[in-house]
Amino acid sequence: MKTLLVTGGCGFIGSNFIRWQLATYPDVEIVNVDKLTYAGNLENLVDLESDSRYQFLKGDICDRAFIEQALAERPVDAVINFAAESHVDRSILDSGPFVQTNIVGTQVLLDASRQAGISRYVQVSTDEVYGSLDKDGYFTETTPLDPSSPYSASKTAADLLVQAYVRTHGFPAITTRCSNNYGPYQFPEKLIPLFIANALQDQSLPVYGTGENVRDWIFVTDHCRGIDAALRQGKDGEVYNFGGHAELQNIKLTKTLLDALGKPHSLIRHVEDRAGHDFRYAIDTTKAERELGWQPAVSFETGLQQTIDWYLAHRDWVERILSGAYRDYYDQQYGGRLA
Repeated sequence: MKTLLVTGGCGFIGSNFIRWQLATYPDVEIVNVDKLTYAGNLENLVDLESDSRYQFLKGDICDRAFIEQALAERPVDAVINFAAESHVDRSILDSGPFVQTNIVGTQVLLDASRQAGISRYVQVSTDEVYGSLDKDGYFTETTPLDPSSPYSASKTAADLLVQAYVRTHGFPAITTRCSNNYGPYQFPEKLIPLFIANALQDQSLPVYGTGENVRDWIFVTDHCRGIDAALRQGKDGEVYNFGGHAELQNIKLTKTLLDALGKPHSLIRHVEDRAGHDFRYAIDTTKAERELGWQPAVSFETGLQQTIDWYLAHRDWVERILSGAYRDYYDQQYGGRLA
């Protein structure tokens, strides 16, 4: 696997994956395709722009001609699809972009990859396709898909498209599903970076409902290691689940963040619960551990402190996100040449 085409590489998980690949494999080359929607930030990879092994292409995965050209310009060994609209709240307000990017975009990538003879395709999905758990039990790769939000429904549809291409065309695809990620470069609309940003400005931290909903948290580099293991060692047509073995109620996580930042619990503000809010996510990683030799390596306590330290050290990054100034970088760097 020498040349990888990564879609959505300017987002949180995609940019961490690209960094990890280039740091881990001296001979790997990355082509990063990103539309640069609101959560795509070129500044996440600014220090890699001088690396000859890294290339950025601005474009939409729904654009068949663009994707075909990107795959034709050089031999590509594998396609890893991170590109997605991923915020549940936004999908409740308007599901249109989720249907287009997550479903139509996946279909375009599958067709173009088949045409180009790609030898490995990885669909990066989410545990949200499984729906909600009660207080007991875990999601396995055979758990029936039962999405609750427009976002998770769009990811479920994409997963089923991948499955259909494997069964109909013998397409060499793998699907990975993961629990909640956290770590550096996460756009501050998700819980951990949003609450860190708000707490640093002494603003309230909005907690849905009672805050008793449970999530399993995985440090982003552990997820990147899992995707890489699936890419290089996984079997065509298989699904692999990755989780951090770190279940936590949202309210407990919120208090832990405030304590770590030296801020009062009085900043917590309970708001009306999200529509269709899944109660609990928990991942059984037995298959990935057995077949891929993968395990999470970063404890939640260590990962959370590293994440807090990163945001404290990169307040300018957060401020540029909050002000919208980060979106000026593309024009400054490329002058619209790649648009």
